Amino acid sequence: MTADNSAADASPAIDVRGLVKRFGSKIVVDDVSIRVETGEIYGFLGPNGSGKTTTIRLLCGLLTPDAGEGTCLGLDIRRQSAAIKRQVGYMTQKFSFWEDLSIAENLDFVARMYALPDRRRRVVEALDRLGLSNRRTQLAGELSGGWKQRLALAACILHEPKLLLLDEPTAGVDPKARREFWDEIHRLAGEGLTVLVSTHYMDEAERCHRIAYIAYGTLMTHGTVDQVIGGSGLHTRLVAGDGLHRIAAALDGQPGVEMVAVFGSRLHVSGIDATALDRVLAPWAEQPELRITVTEPTLEDVFIHLMNRSTDNFR
Repeated sequence: MTADNSAADASPAIDVRGLVKRFGSKIVVDDVSIRVETGEIYGFLGPNGSGKTTTIRLLCGLLTPDAGEGTCLGLDIRRQSAAIKRQVGYMTQKFSFWEDLSIAENLDFVARMYALPDRRRRVVEALDRLGLSNRRTQLAGELSGGWKQRLALAACILHEPKLLLLDEPTAGVDPKARREFWDEIHRLAGEGLTVLVSTHYMDEAERCHRIAYIAYGTLMTHGTVDQVIGGSGLHTRLVAGDGLHRIAAALDGQPGVEMVAVFGSRLHVSGIDATALDRVLAPWAEQPELRITVTEPTLEDVFIHLMNRSTDNFR
């Protein structure tokens, strides 16, 4: 997957270097550098408390970095934060709209806050785009998670931003609503909107043009999904057959085995040293009821591998 070719000739939407943010004695963001091209969907991955949300807030001017520099939408993140905010749509983790107002009333209120000209037309267009027209009079507090998500996205794009920041936008949303949400995100990116999204879902990460993995304030890897998997140094073997839970228990903690995970009727066994991995699996390979093959690690394998190698900065 690649971003629109026209993005390659444009200035980057985000270009920041050496970002640092401290809260008290804790370094929450530690020397993070990110470049996001215009029209790109860029995914943030990382465990809870890893600094993803803080980094997003640094990028859109809600927080000021203690160190580092750079631009967002061509504007200096330190000196021009107010101008950045006007051109950014920010969708937070928590639903933050008025539950005793209808969908249309919520959008009209947001349009008033931005002092948008021709706000009625913009509200109608946002309702139509997100499939909310038939529910325009429904109270926001009565909506399911998926419809609340649509309302939040409609509000984020109402003022026609150049950058969309999505902080775990599909948490608690059913698979159909998640897919429809991502279809809309790709349509927006196709129209030139840049999207930065944090997520815990591996299938969502795979829908991004590029991803970055942040663990406890440190940027550990970034690139396309294939680049991140290929650069992990991880080797994986697939074990198929009966008694996988028994095999998993026996392999756990053996030399060369970093991770063992059961996926239905298959077992993923991963480690950095391929020779050591094959050595510990050799006795099992002699059993006729088992089949052991070389396979590519999944993004989830790499995710867990990176988590195992990161240090919690609040411990």
